[in-house]
Amino acid sequence: MPAPEDYDAGPFVPGGADLQSLRDAAAGCQGCPLFREATQTVFGSGEASARVVLVGEQPGDQEDRKGEPFVGPAGGVLTRALAEAGIDPAETYVTNAVKHFKFERQARGKRRIHKAPNLHEISACRPWLASELRLIGPEVVVALGATAGKSLLGSSFRVTQQRGVPLPLPSLDGDGEGEGTLVATIHPSAVLRADDRARADAYAGLVSDLGVAARMLRGGSG
Repeated sequence: MPAPEDYDAGPFVPGGADLQSLRDAAAGCQGCPLFREATQTVFGSGEASARVVLVGEQPGDQEDRKGEPFVGPAGGVLTRALAEAGIDPAETYVTNAVKHFKFERQARGKRRIHKAPNLHEISACRPWLASELRLIGPEVVVALGATAGKSLLGSSFRVTQQRGVPLPLPSLDGDGEGEGTLVATIHPSAVLRADDRARADAYAGLVSDLGVAARMLRGGSG
């Protein structure tokens, strides 16, 4: 494998492909070492006509096994929050900034513990995300958590500082602004990790941020 600074999924991304062709090609991606331990590539799910693209961090354990994004507990939180915010799931496309599950095994056990991707892995996988966004051309992109935000806005992104504020979607080529609006919020898994006293507030904040995205879809200013 190349050195971390040379990780790059770009050579595996076919030009001029539709979503299904991208998904098929992504199954063979070896742009960074994460493919070695993951069960499979977990590509995005939804239609090319989606008005909203929801970008998470990476697949979790259940997503890695099933091959679909957001089918675990965090996906359940996201589904409920979207409904409360007034966003139709049929108008969404869900994906992750990183397409392979990164984990470490629990000592003396088979349980796989989530491990956050590093900046080299995030950067390596960005060509897949860029291709998805380019094909779909969503009105709004929702960055769910720090990894998604860094993939789209750069390493200086801080979800605590930039959440819930409509931002210009950066150019997919890294030069100036693209088309559409970006709204950042916490990852739904942050709600699950919160203790009992903080969980309700964390969930309410997620719904509130998604509400900003919903108002953008309705032509509001956020």
